[in-house]
Amino acid sequence: MAAARAGGPEPPAPLLVACALRIEEAALRSGGGRGAARPEPGHAVLRTGMGPRAAERAVGRALAEPRLHRALVLATGFCAGLVPGMSPGDLVVAEETRDPRGAVACAGTALLAEALARAAPGQAVHIGALTGSDHVVRGQERAQLRATGAIAVDMESAATLWTATRAAAGGRNRPVAAVRVIVDAPEHELVRIGTLRGGISAFRVLRAVLPAFHDWHRSLLLPRR
Repeated sequence: MAAARAGGPEPPAPLLVACALRIEEAALRSGGGRGAARPEPGHAVLRTGMGPRAAERAVGRALAEPRLHRALVLATGFCAGLVPGMSPGDLVVAEETRDPRGAVACAGTALLAEALARAAPGQAVHIGALTGSDHVVRGQERAQLRATGAIAVDMESAATLWTATRAAAGGRNRPVAAVRVIVDAPEHELVRIGTLRGGISAFRVLRAVLPAFHDWHRSLLLPRR
């Protein structure tokens, strides 16, 4: 039996969903709330801790585990919107993440946006570049980042995806993505991240969208014609 399993096809690559904060992890582990799907077998939720360095360390350790060695990686949690008119609870799907080391392209952006629209009907979904920072961004710095073409900023997504792509084994192309829920925006700026002034709506949206992450994962595992 062991020999037969060893000679058989590889099992499907799992999904690693990475977030930074305890409240983000709580939303994800609640799996969409009453009646919604919880994380499926082969899926893992990782709380990295706050900031790019913590994200790099945690994601690197997780992907070194044999069960997650081939995992697709999706970074998620809360973010700051950079575009006027954004509101707490809006969703951001990254086409790419950016930090001083460069940009990482995301896979399946359009199908992920469609899945999010199904999972959270009525919520705005913004698609564009997600930039990284090592601190909470406020005031004029927000406008400066917007001028680079980014639509949102957070502290962990770029580091998470950079680490994931560099940890891909055997020259494989590891699919990665980032989905963030806006918790503050130009007209709704937080005093500090811990207050989560827009956090109730953002928490509810993050809790609702886990099924969209499952859809993205399954879609990318399907054979391409």
